[in-house]
Amino acid sequence: MARLRRTLIASLRERFAPDTQQNADVQANLVKALYASPGSLMIGALAGGSLSIVVAYYAQLIEITLISALICVVALSRSISAIYFLRQFASDDAPTRPVWGLAYELGAWGYAALLGTLAFATLVLTEEASLHILSVCLVAAYSGGISGRNAGRVHVAIGQTCFALLPTSLGLMIAGGLGYQVLSTMLFLMVFAMAEITRTTHRIVVEALEGKYEKSKLATKFERLARFDSLTGVENRMAMQMRLREMFDSRLSDKDAMAVFWMDLDRFKEINDSLGHMIGDQLLCGVAERLSRALDGRGHVARFGGDEFVLICPAADGVVAQQIADDVMAEFGHDFEAGGYHLTVTASMGIAVAPDDGQSSDELLQHADMALYQAKHAGRSRHARFDWSMKERHNRTYELEMGLRTALANGELKLHYQPIFESATGKIAICEALMRWDHPTLGRISPAEFIPIAESCSLIDSMTAWALERACHDAMQWDDEIRVAVNISPALIKSDGLPRAVIAALLASGLKARRLELEVTESIFLEDSGRTSLILSELRRIGLRLALDDFGTGYSSLGYLRNYIFDTLKVDQSFMKGVGAGGRDRAIAQSVANLAQSLDVETVAEGIETAEQLRYAREMGFTNVQGFILSRPIPADELLQMMHATTRETNGVVLLMQDRRRA
Repeated sequence: MARLRRTLIASLRERFAPDTQQNADVQANLVKALYASPGSLMIGALAGGSLSIVVAYYAQLIEITLISALICVVALSRSISAIYFLRQFASDDAPTRPVWGLAYELGAWGYAALLGTLAFATLVLTEEASLHILSVCLVAAYSGGISGRNAGRVHVAIGQTCFALLPTSLGLMIAGGLGYQVLSTMLFLMVFAMAEITRTTHRIVVEALEGKYEKSKLATKFERLARFDSLTGVENRMAMQMRLREMFDSRLSDKDAMAVFWMDLDRFKEINDSLGHMIGDQLLCGVAERLSRALDGRGHVARFGGDEFVLICPAADGVVAQQIADDVMAEFGHDFEAGGYHLTVTASMGIAVAPDDGQSSDELLQHADMALYQAKHAGRSRHARFDWSMKERHNRTYELEMGLRTALANGELKLHYQPIFESATGKIAICEALMRWDHPTLGRISPAEFIPIAESCSLIDSMTAWALERACHDAMQWDDEIRVAVNISPALIKSDGLPRAVIAALLASGLKARRLELEVTESIFLEDSGRTSLILSELRRIGLRLALDDFGTGYSSLGYLRNYIFDTLKVDQSFMKGVGAGGRDRAIAQSVANLAQSLDVETVAEGIETAEQLRYAREMGFTNVQGFILSRPIPADELLQMMHATTRETNGVVLLMQDRRRA
């Protein structure tokens, strides 16, 4: 009998066991499902224990009484274990041990076997029909609930069904009678029906759990993608900003220190362009590793974007921040290895420390960015601590940028002209157009301040187009031999708008092209010389004159004279300032004048401020002179008056100087 029972259970278990391999998380959740409803387990234990006591009470047999006592003990122990499990492993992510599944399995099988044994003993040892009905109903009801409650373990549910129903079916068959035999057959067939129900329920539960598990994995993957940089593995910009806000807000006091470092690599674009983006990506990964090593647990690293990284260091005051900055910069003292290349890389860093440098996380980050800009402006490969003067400069720059955007429309920009005189005759040969800006609230703004801002915010194109149009229009009121010179920003060479703006200004004013002179500095040749050469050639082709401004202060002035054709060389005022005091400046200025004569190029001596400088300029053979002693930049109407006055003088330069002295 025992062998038959084991064989039957094994075959049923093989028939109805799940045919899929389940991962550990699904298995753990299935174990938790067994203990998920301790209330139903306690109700079943209470019902089974109570009915078994009733059967034992009326049967008055020692065998049935012993079985009833065992049922109550097992029911109580299962209820206690379910409550304990629920308290220990209530959360979804709490780990479970396999022993809990085994404990439930043994308890369930033991309880079912006791119920089946009780029914078998009652049917065989007693003749009371009411006790037969009571014990059989108890087994049938218990078996009916097994398929749903224990679907997490198919073999457990099938084992319980067999242990409960098969002894009962056998007892009914032994007890005799047609009704008992029919009921015995039904209970035997019920084993297969309940097994099929259990297997179906189990499949549905497993599919649901596996779907939940896959969604959980997908959610974890997306969360990581959302929080971590896919290239370097450190936190990304969004996660960094969230962390910074959380850490800033969680400080115990507003006076608690916190440091933010904003760093980027110097000239990283050159590495990308020359070696390729794959090498650049490997370099960024190496930088992230070294930053993490330099912090050594003192903070968090995040890639802000591109080659920019942000470090957040809680509880770091100014002294600690300085130490961390030194440690980080020391990491760049060694070459980086990327794709077989040994790369020497430097970095610049800005530092902001709360609470002195900011009262909010956003402000702290903004100030670290300002400090980074200061470090780059100071020469790169260094770090700079934020100070509030940076904020003032930033605010002023922003205010000027906003003002420039409406300055043209509001008529705030004006052109002043500084005359350039012929050395030999004293006549005005050229008038250099210089832009002036009277801000409605800040007053007169220096071109040295607002021109770089216009270049950085892409306003220089429209401002230059306006200056060309205005200068050509004003020049039409002068003598036909007087030229107008307009300074051209190096930023304009990178765009296609300069030739169009020049042609439009000439056509609109009617000025002859030979009377317009464009002044450029040597900085336009530092990048993209091929494009620069093409644009300059186009401008000369239409008849314009080109002047090289600040000659002698650049990098390769003589090379430019060999590769480009200029009509005028303007010698920087730094050479003319020392011609009277020392022989070296005088020798250099004389050499430039001789070189220009050999090349048949006009010259302008800039920065003439004394009579001695004027005399030396004439003696050295400079074609033209310009300086404050002769004339400061003046509005267009005053320039017209000067032109009329100088034409009446036989030696305009000398008499004009005398007029300035008397004034």
